[in-house]
Amino acid sequence: MDVDDLVARARDGAPRALARLITLVENASPHLREVMAALNPLAGRAQVIGLTGSPGVGKSTSTGALVTAFRKHGRRVGVLAVDPSSPFTGGALLGDRVRMQDHATDPEVFIRSMASRGHLGGLAWAAPQAIRVLDAAGCDVILVETVGVGQAEVEIASLADSTIVLVAPGMGDSIQAAKAGILEIADIFVVNKADRDGAHQTVRDLRNMIALADRGLDEWRPPIVTTVASRGEGADEVMEALDKHCAWLTGTGTLRKRRLARARDEVEAIAVTALRERMGDLHGDRRLDVLAAKVLDGECDPYSAAEELVSAVTDDGPR
Repeated sequence: MDVDDLVARARDGAPRALARLITLVENASPHLREVMAALNPLAGRAQVIGLTGSPGVGKSTSTGALVTAFRKHGRRVGVLAVDPSSPFTGGALLGDRVRMQDHATDPEVFIRSMASRGHLGGLAWAAPQAIRVLDAAGCDVILVETVGVGQAEVEIASLADSTIVLVAPGMGDSIQAAKAGILEIADIFVVNKADRDGAHQTVRDLRNMIALADRGLDEWRPPIVTTVASRGEGADEVMEALDKHCAWLTGTGTLRKRRLARARDEVEAIAVTALRERMGDLHGDRRLDVLAAKVLDGECDPYSAAEELVSAVTDDGPR
């Protein structure tokens, strides 16, 4: 495989090359290290936007409306739409693109559906690397749509520069709004389906919840934008709020802090995965059996055994 040629074609806008790179990421290809080494110097320029919310609030439709708004301003857009994998069959419908058919023939829009493959938190394990692929390929904006989440799946906040939390009328009373941890990660609130009854009450509940937070004068205060994504209404206002948040992130130095934390988490995750794989290799190793026998016989506690095992793995050096 000629990785440099693949990267060059992806930067020229070849969708097949871009899709191939993301497939290498998803499948943890042996070429992945070489691919990341080639991509990393080219990344770091795109605006990464996360969209999350409960099932049925209109995430896919809102994503499609945002793509339209960004394309009006000539921005190249990449979309990662994460769908849940079935816990029974392991399959995934990957149906988010059904709601984004208007952009299927636009060469400046790349849409990729990804299965979560059992990964918790609303994203796929390969999402950070897939974002880097789209970033290095020249996308100005990357929209990451999570699976339908509940009250505590907040992983998108550590992955995006700006996080949009979508809600819809009927989400519950003010108590439900106050205790939903996912609402705390929002940089921008979008009340979709605002043409339905109860939209004004939802806005009021969110406004009351925001007022409970203790924020300084220089801290970002999440705006609330109402939309009807199915008709494209409000998408321009959401894009304007995103641009204001991006300017605030850059002006306060928060953008670099967020991206530094993201890089730290990514390096840690890769290191832990590598360590877990090496630990897995020890299942047929005599050392693990000896330590397990000591724990069983009461000669050693499990923490000391684990510490000894980790020391043995790390002292052996890379394999």
